[in-house]
Amino acid sequence: MPMPESLPDDVLELRRGGVVETRLRVPLETLADLRRVYTPGVAVACQRIHESPKRAYEYTHIGNKVAIVTNGTAVLGLGDIGPLAGLPVMEGKAAIFRRFANISAEPVLIDAKDAATLVDVVERIHLGFGAIQLEDIASPECFEVEEKLMARIGKPVLHDDQWGTATVVLAGLINSLARVGRTADATRAVILGSGASGIAIARTLTGFGVRDVVLVDRAGALYRGRTENMSDVKREIAKTTNPDNVRGSLAQVMKGRDLFIGVSSANQVSKEMVRSMAPDPIVFALANPVSEITVEDATEAGAAIALDGRAMNNALAYPGLFRGALDARATRFTAAMRLAAAHAVAGAAVPGELLPDMFDLETHARVGRAVAEAWHTSQDE
Repeated sequence: MPMPESLPDDVLELRRGGVVETRLRVPLETLADLRRVYTPGVAVACQRIHESPKRAYEYTHIGNKVAIVTNGTAVLGLGDIGPLAGLPVMEGKAAIFRRFANISAEPVLIDAKDAATLVDVVERIHLGFGAIQLEDIASPECFEVEEKLMARIGKPVLHDDQWGTATVVLAGLINSLARVGRTADATRAVILGSGASGIAIARTLTGFGVRDVVLVDRAGALYRGRTENMSDVKREIAKTTNPDNVRGSLAQVMKGRDLFIGVSSANQVSKEMVRSMAPDPIVFALANPVSEITVEDATEAGAAIALDGRAMNNALAYPGLFRGALDARATRFTAAMRLAAAHAVAGAAVPGELLPDMFDLETHARVGRAVAEAWHTSQDE
C-alpha cells in the first residue's frame, strides 16, 4: 500500500464520499410503507424480539451484519496511523464483504490502544452484529482482544491479520505441496515475522502437520529459553515450534529448509539465502507493499514455487469464513472451520494455478458452505 501522497488522482476521486453506503432492502415510497417499516408496525417486531432475543436474527439484519473493528495501530503498510486515517481500509474491507459474500459490514473505529478498552467497547456494541472482524490492531494487544471477546460475547470473532492470512497461506501450501510432491510432515518451514500473522501461520502449519516450524524475528530464531525481544505470546509459541531448538539469524535458519514464509518487511531475503534452502523450495514472500524478495528473484534462485502478497490475498478467505459462520449461526470460529476454508480455497483453484481467482463468486460460496458444514459437524459430535 503506497503512501497517500503517491496515490493517483483517479483513486482519490473514486473514494470521494466513501466506497460503501447503507441502502434500503424494502420499499419506502408511501405512508403505508412508512407505517410498516417504522411506527406503528415496528412495535410488533420489537415485541417478538423482547419475548425471544433469538428472533432478532429473523426480524432484523444482524444475522448478515459484521462489525469491522479497528484502532488503526497496525494499518497495512502504514503502521500506527490511528482509526480515522485507517477508515478507508475498513471501507474497502466492507466493500469486499458485500461484493463477494453479500454481507453488510460496518467499520467501527475505536480511539484507544489498550486491549481492555477495545474489549469493553466491543462487548457493549456487539448486540447489533452477527459477527466481529478485528482489523489492523497491533500485536500483542490483538491476541488479548480476540481471546477475551471469543470467551465473552458468544459470537464469531476473527482477527483477519491472523487467521485470514493463515487460511490463505495454508490453501496455497496445500496446492504447492501437491505440485512439488512433498508432504506436510516432511516439510521444514521458516517464518520471518513473529507478529500476529506469523504466529497464526505457525499455529496453522503445526495443526496441519508441519512438524518443524521455526519463527524468526529481528533477534533471530525463536527458541525455548530465549530472553531477548520476547513476549508472553512468543514464549508460548516457542513451546510448540522449533523442535530442535535451533538458534541463529534468518540466513542461518533458512539453510536446508523446504518452505519460507515472509510476513515482515521489504528486501529481507537474498538470492543466496534461497539457494541455501533444500531443493525445489517454496517461497511465500508476503510483505506489503514490497516483498521480502521478488517472485522473479526467488524463482531465479531456484524456488520451485514463489508467491507474493498480491497473489496470496486474504480476501480469498475471510468473506467465505464469515458467510459460513453467519449462515450456520456459529457462536465462534474454530480451527476446523479455518481448515475447511483452506481446503475449499485450494480446491477452487483451476488446474495449473495454486490459488483461485478472487472474483470467482463460486469460490467464496464454496468456502462459506465448507465453513458452515464444519461448524454443524462439530456440533453433532
